[in-house]
Amino acid sequence: MLEQLLMNGLITGSIYTLIALSFTIIYRTVKFFHFAHGVVIATGAYFAYFFTISLGVNIILSLFLASVLTGIIGVAIDRLFYFPLRRQKAPNLVYLITSFGIFIFIQNILQLIFGAQILSLRTGEVIRGHSVFGAIITDAQILILVISCISFVILWLFIQKTKIGKAMRAVSDDTIAATVVGIYPEKIITYSFAIGSVLAGVTGVLIALETNIEPNMGFQPILKGIIASIIGGIGSIPGAMVGGFFLGFAENLGVWKIQSAWKDTISFGILIIFLLIKPGGIFGIKTDKEQV
Repeated sequence: MLEQLLMNGLITGSIYTLIALSFTIIYRTVKFFHFAHGVVIATGAYFAYFFTISLGVNIILSLFLASVLTGIIGVAIDRLFYFPLRRQKAPNLVYLITSFGIFIFIQNILQLIFGAQILSLRTGEVIRGHSVFGAIITDAQILILVISCISFVILWLFIQKTKIGKAMRAVSDDTIAATVVGIYPEKIITYSFAIGSVLAGVTGVLIALETNIEPNMGFQPILKGIIASIIGGIGSIPGAMVGGFFLGFAENLGVWKIQSAWKDTISFGILIIFLLIKPGGIFGIKTDKEQV
């Protein structure tokens, strides 16, 4: 029993970490809660469904295509909605309200195109999973873990080793100083939305492999991603990873003694505890210095 709960925690934590990382990449540069990120996750799942089920494309290629398209959608959201607000120096509350509006708008577009019925990427007969250290893991869950690990490594190498990654860190640390040394913040924000939205698309496909697809499926994941980010320290990439896995294990170990319906209560309970005891999260809220 414990082995299975730990395995489930690892799988859930991988997904939560991807969500938290994709959210954090964007938050670090724009400094507001991009709540519409949740519907970008849902869009990735629907793109994968279209390519895999409607067109018969291989799931790996579908994942790649879906992530590229969600990256384009993320950039389009920023250019069409957030960029004009930045030019007007709008307060954060306006960004938040706009983000909610975008979420509802795209969610309804998805419902208009695909319908309100529940869809699934899973086809064919149900195949028994593999036994690993006393726990059962399915092929889809193995794929989730493999793709998550690859995404973590690629993102870390990109942020740490590439010129764009270093520029993103500079803008996150001090936008004015970055501008002085020749970095164009708007270009970096575009890169952030592209990368964060690509990761959101990957996450949406992975969630669809494990659960069903429906228009409002992005609401809960973005809440969990935000909670994980706050637990780890909002704006910190290491914190997002720690917070995601911490939340995944806490939820699954928590339902050992109580019903699984209480998972969300466990998540918000952990958030409240962290806000009361350690408001800055595990890695602290980023202020003047980069936390990567």
